[in-house]
Amino acid sequence: MSIFGKIMSSIFGSSASAASAGGAATSAAPAGGSPGASSSPAATASATAAAAPAAAQTVDVAPILDKAVAAKKEKLEWRTSIVDLMKALDIDSSLGARKELAKELGYTGDTNDSASMNIWLHKQVMAKLAANGGKLPPEIKH
Repeated sequence: MSIFGKIMSSIFGSSASAASAGGAATSAAPAGGSPGASSSPAATASATAAAAPAAAQTVDVAPILDKAVAAKKEKLEWRTSIVDLMKALDIDSSLGARKELAKELGYTGDTNDSASMNIWLHKQVMAKLAANGGKLPPEIKH
């Protein structure tokens, strides 16, 4: 599962993994299907249709992440930090994992400039959570 898929499933539940990165369901579903359906438009359409109900789900993100932070017994600022958000969800927050997440989400900047990359990642993750039915606190700009 992709790193963003892990974030989505941690917040939205296991049904969210099908809609995790927008197009991930369409690329992953045919691989497990029958050999003749691997690139057919029907297979892609059915995978997209299957992902639609999960994306329509609305989830209030703050209480879920606040509860995850409380369980960690350390100060984690998920509202402003991608590292803290990942730590709260028990997802690898190492630089390598964040570079992989940046690649998944289409980051075109310098991945060696971790400060800029982290800011971009947080904004992108918040925007994608909102686009997939996540209700974010008003102070989070997406």
